[in-house]
Amino acid sequence: MNTTILRKLILATAIGLFSQFAMAQDDVNAAAVKQIADIVVSLNHFPSDADLATLDAISANSELAQGVRAMANTVASINHSVDEEGVAAMEAIQANSQAPERAKVLAGIIATISHSVSDEAKAQLAQLFP
Repeated sequence: MNTTILRKLILATAIGLFSQFAMAQDDVNAAAVKQIADIVVSLNHFPSDADLATLDAISANSELAQGVRAMANTVASINHSVDEEGVAAMEAIQANSQAPERAKVLAGIIATISHSVSDEAKAQLAQLFP
């Protein structure tokens, strides 16, 4: 699929990505986002098999907000860095005015992963997701 078309599709659905998340900040969504942040902090080139199992479970959980599942899908597909589709999805989350600030920060960190997360990003995530 053409990258430009893909980006437009992702951006067109950005409003829906976090509308559920913003409105339903329940324990289930919060726990899933915390799990994703923990995986991102420990990431080394790609997710471990255990991390992939966790991310797949998050992605498959239709009770979670779409934005949470998009983050899980993006992290699960990391192989040294985030692919174009993942970067576009994370940019859409960051551009979404309905996305919570913590989600925007996590999406920004995910989008820029190159082999592992910087110490600065790890510290930022530790503050956001204690």
